[in-house]
Amino acid sequence: MPEMHHFTYGLITPVLAYVASCLGAATGLSATSRARAATDNRTRAVWLLVGALAIGGTGVWVMHFIAMLGFTVTDMPINYDIPQTVLSALVAVVVVAIGLFIVGFAGDRPVWLVSGGVVAGLGVATMHYMGIAAMRMSGGMEFSLPVVGLSVAIAIIAATAALWLSVNVRGRGATLGAALIMGVAVSGMHYTGMAALTITGTPGVPTSGTTAIDLLGPLILGIAALTVALVFVVLMWPTEDEMRDQQEFEARMARQAGTTASERVTRHAAKREAAASRH
Repeated sequence: MPEMHHFTYGLITPVLAYVASCLGAATGLSATSRARAATDNRTRAVWLLVGALAIGGTGVWVMHFIAMLGFTVTDMPINYDIPQTVLSALVAVVVVAIGLFIVGFAGDRPVWLVSGGVVAGLGVATMHYMGIAAMRMSGGMEFSLPVVGLSVAIAIIAATAALWLSVNVRGRGATLGAALIMGVAVSGMHYTGMAALTITGTPGVPTSGTTAIDLLGPLILGIAALTVALVFVVLMWPTEDEMRDQQEFEARMARQAGTTASERVTRHAAKREAAASRH
């Protein structure tokens, strides 16, 4: 049986994968905090989409494939199918978006949290195994169903926790702590899923697909660049508290303007009555 190596380059890939997951989670949670403060559905939807791109794209997908760069099999070079790999990224973003939209618009009642968590968790697990299925090598793949089931359960729990955090976390410190926890959960799901995999067959060179560096390198760098752009957008935008303070200020000014206008009307009416009484 071929020998598998999950940490070919030592701690480099798991640590980078964890950092990417935490960065995506922190950016996504910061975006969803803005969604909470949004006063109209369109703005809320935009921020939820930003959160889905950050969490699903960087927090989940990039984490998975950075970790996969450290996965090798003795005498079995690994290539990747391009369409299936790209599709797995879209799946990650879409399922996270569905979960965020459920709790973002319906609320964080248990029924909605669980529903969104199940959808997002199953989607994340699907993305993970799609990414594995995208591998092209001379050997075959077998899976331990109990371990697969455990990885899916972890994905659902992690997704549900992420959705709860997206509607409850307040402040930079809490966001950072939540991101670190989410990074552990996503990484744990990934390596649990990889533990379910066994490679069979004989050494050889794959006959299809693209090498990991040629395919994953540009994709990971592209999504990383998008994440950096999202980070700048989030940092430049007012925080949730600042948005709420602005809304309260505008509401107070509107009330004052309304009161002033009402006082003017009352004074004008009083003047007319006084003038009429004189005549």
